[in-house]
Amino acid sequence: MQVREITTCCEPVLAGALDEPAANELASAFKVLADPARLRLLSLVAAADPGEVCACDLVAPLGRSQPTVSHHLAVLVDAGLLRREKRGKWAWYSIVPERLAVLRDALGRT
Repeated sequence: MQVREITTCCEPVLAGALDEPAANELASAFKVLADPARLRLLSLVAAADPGEVCACDLVAPLGRSQPTVSHHLAVLVDAGLLRREKRGKWAWYSIVPERLAVLRDALGRT
């Protein structure tokens, strides 16, 4: 899957017909979240207190191997939905709320 950073998109879907480029961009963004593991990871990071979580703490709750978790986290980072900060040998993740707002707004009403 080709992952592009989600920055801006289009008018809300309910505001009128999307042209093909806007539909392709929006579909690509939602494909990132269409995987149950990535959607769970996004929710785990969003629910983390104090707003960030170490990758090492996501393996057990997800029930997947560390390489699989790392792959899905990388996809979310590449899409701009998560921010990654390296601290020593660990990576810490937090939500990028403005990127999620782009997707939310695309589904909103005008």
